[in-house]
Amino acid sequence: MDAKGSEVVVLVTTATTDEAEKIGQIIVELRLAACANVLGGIRSIFRWDNKINVETECLMVIKTTLGRYSELETVIRRHHSYTTPEIIALPIIAGSSSYLEWIKAETHK
Repeated sequence: MDAKGSEVVVLVTTATTDEAEKIGQIIVELRLAACANVLGGIRSIFRWDNKINVETECLMVIKTTLGRYSELETVIRRHHSYTTPEIIALPIIAGSSSYLEWIKAETHK
């Protein structure tokens, strides 16, 4: 599963920076992610329970491989406060070869 092109960026929003940092620490320790960036203070506009909401959230930008995604999602759901958290994987279509190799090395089982 670690063929060229298997690296992904996973986007996750959380209610707080503390929640994002807790999840980030866990997933990096478990080698489910090579890195988790935490961007606080984003504004999210979304419909939930048939109501438009505007909330301050935190965005996580997680670097991992497609082969680790399923377990990553399970762990995020286990530690996330939302009933339906945003967990979206996007392919990395190009990048520094040394950085992509680092992602694979850090997420290797």
